Amino acid sequence: MQKLVQNIVTFSLRNTTFILFATLALLFAGVYALKHTAIEAFPDVTSTRGRIITQWPGRSAEEMEKLVTLPISKVMNSIPHKSNIRSISLFGLSVVTVQFEDGVDDFYAQQYVSNKLNGVSLPEGANAEIEPPSGATGEIFRYVIKSDLPIKEITAIQDWVIERELLSVPGVADVVSFGGEEKTYEIKINPTELKNFDLSPLDVYEAVSKSNVNVGGDVIEQGSQAYVVRGVGLLDKIEDIGNITIKLNGSTPILIKNVADVVVSHKPRLGQVGYNEHHDMVEGIVVMLRGENPSAVIEGLRAKITELNERTLPDNVKIETVIDRTKLVDNTVKTVSKNLIEGILLVSLIVFIFLYNWKSTFIVASVIPLAFLFAIIMLKIQGLPANLISMGSLDFGLLLEGTLVIVETVFVAMATLSHQVGAERFAKMSKLGVIKKSAGSVASYIFFALLILIVALLPIFSFQKVEGKMFTPLAFTLGYALLGSLILSLTYVPAMCKLLFTKNIDEKENLITRFFQKTIFGMYATAFRYKKTTIGLFLGILALCLFKFMHYGSEFLPKLNEGAIYIRATLPNSVNLKESTRLTEEMKELMQKDCEEIDFVLTQTGRPNDGN
Repeated sequence: MQKLVQNIVTFSLRNTTFILFATLALLFAGVYALKHTAIEAFPDVTSTRGRIITQWPGRSAEEMEKLVTLPISKVMNSIPHKSNIRSISLFGLSVVTVQFEDGVDDFYAQQYVSNKLNGVSLPEGANAEIEPPSGATGEIFRYVIKSDLPIKEITAIQDWVIERELLSVPGVADVVSFGGEEKTYEIKINPTELKNFDLSPLDVYEAVSKSNVNVGGDVIEQGSQAYVVRGVGLLDKIEDIGNITIKLNGSTPILIKNVADVVVSHKPRLGQVGYNEHHDMVEGIVVMLRGENPSAVIEGLRAKITELNERTLPDNVKIETVIDRTKLVDNTVKTVSKNLIEGILLVSLIVFIFLYNWKSTFIVASVIPLAFLFAIIMLKIQGLPANLISMGSLDFGLLLEGTLVIVETVFVAMATLSHQVGAERFAKMSKLGVIKKSAGSVASYIFFALLILIVALLPIFSFQKVEGKMFTPLAFTLGYALLGSLILSLTYVPAMCKLLFTKNIDEKENLITRFFQKTIFGMYATAFRYKKTTIGLFLGILALCLFKFMHYGSEFLPKLNEGAIYIRATLPNSVNLKESTRLTEEMKELMQKDCEEIDFVLTQTGRPNDGN
């Protein structure tokens, strides 16, 4: 192995142009991968799942559990590679979640759940659908619709125009509507008139059902023309409903409008949304497909919303963005970029202080971004997203272990040779042999040292479920960065030493290095003189650290302040929507009154219209 490592160093010194070209290719490929790699604020730790949402309006939770939830759960139990099934039954709503083992992809889960759902016999009126594949961190965008139109009209625009357009954006899994009133046409029957005409509500229901259809006919040929004959019966407006014939009383038709009033109404409201001074609005929540790049999806959403506001929607209807994931992702990128820049500057400063040479400082500092970009390229190839935890795990001290040793060894060897032969002769002579000998003498040790660090990450790859999804990207990122650092140390660093260490190589001392040398040697002499005291002191420090560690707090995820607070108030189940909305608005007004720092307040009461 030692011979192999030395051969790599020799190859790098003899093929400097090729090594520099490969490094330049790494730089451009890394920048490209960084721009096209999905960056998440936090990793998605949820397992692959298939969620079945069933709505059956007007039915109690007991009926939903008995007639919907249990039959669906029973059929789903036979799905292979499932880990568990969870369910919840509410008034008019059933949610069955099938969770799968690690390694199962979303397409398999969705397809199997869909096939099994076809075999479930649900009651008439129960509408079941499968939620698109998205994780716990899938919500990336929220918006409200501002307009002076009635709330029913705004809801219709959301359901039939805006939602359809936003679903066409690549990467969007679902658009959930919250608040508003879903418009319906209501027939208010007069019992007295029904009795006078000897009719029942069932007669009215059947008459309306049979009248709201189109029927196909045939083709009539007349001369050289062909005419399609069909019966048009779909209802278009309230007057059409009122003119439906229920039955004939002799030769007189009895119409719907003779026994009932037809009005525009809405379905029972399930939730209400408020935004700042507005108390009743329509909100849209955009959910992203698992594995997509949130930055790219949000960019597509913004472009589509701009198009809707400028070209599609009426002038008095506008979409206003409330929250999107961009700020959170930007904070993540800012944090990682800040750490990267600070690491480069700090390392450069320390190296320059102790070596007192800008060439060696440049070689060492340039390895940090190159190793980072190598890790990003490997993540892109593997298809793993980058996040705050994985990118924040990069330890620049570990990455530069090999580079520092090689650069310092070569620098000292070159400075010694320059001192022996003189500066003029040193500038003219070939340094290839000196670099090869000095770098090769430590290259094998560096190889094994970094290899041990990479092997130390192997236990993390054995993690499963939540901890696996949380920390496996960290292990891959750090492992790839260490691998990139190892490759660069054996190829790029010797080649750069050959190019830059050509003349004026002189090992200099400065005030700081002399101070550290004097202090360190003094501390060593003192510690060696008082061995027992030194050992006792450090044992005391170790005991104190252990005590503090046992009482030190911990957190599951790092804090990332995006300036938003989510407040949730739980009320008794018997409280109606009107009262809970009143309490919500009262809380909102108190917050806006007492806290001037608040930018906006978005309130949600109840649940979305689709049961999500």
